[in-house]
Amino acid sequence: MTNTISYDDVLENFKKLLKSNNLKYTTQRELILKVIYDNDGHFTPEDIYNLIKESYPEVKLGIATVYRTLTLLEDAEIVSSISFGTQGKKYEFGLKKHHDHLVCVKCGNIEEFYDETIERRQEEIAKKFNFKMSDHVMKITGTCSTCISKG
Repeated sequence: MTNTISYDDVLENFKKLLKSNNLKYTTQRELILKVIYDNDGHFTPEDIYNLIKESYPEVKLGIATVYRTLTLLEDAEIVSSISFGTQGKKYEFGLKKHHDHLVCVKCGNIEEFYDETIERRQEEIAKKFNFKMSDHVMKITGTCSTCISKG
């Protein structure tokens, strides 16, 4: 799924967010945002930490900074997350075109999809119950084709 907003606009919003929370803009915080923006997929905080350490070994970064920054970005809806219960969360850039997820319970693979029929039915159901829907999250769990073929 493609990003619906330019990185410069995201960065500008992020700087405003930091300022409004009385937090400093730092290279580390920007790198966390940049990794999520630049990479399609769903990442644990540890994945993000490791990507930054591999790509920018000269940057001093603590895992706590990653967690705190992700919380801030999620609260501002710049990133979104999928919960894996006791296994924690995986994060993705939150300003992409709307989509839903298929999540494999065996390997953790996440497949994004969009289905017009599902979207339409949700609107019909909300209307039927006189409910003003503002958003929805769909996560279908099961077993992916790769895991099924492994037996």
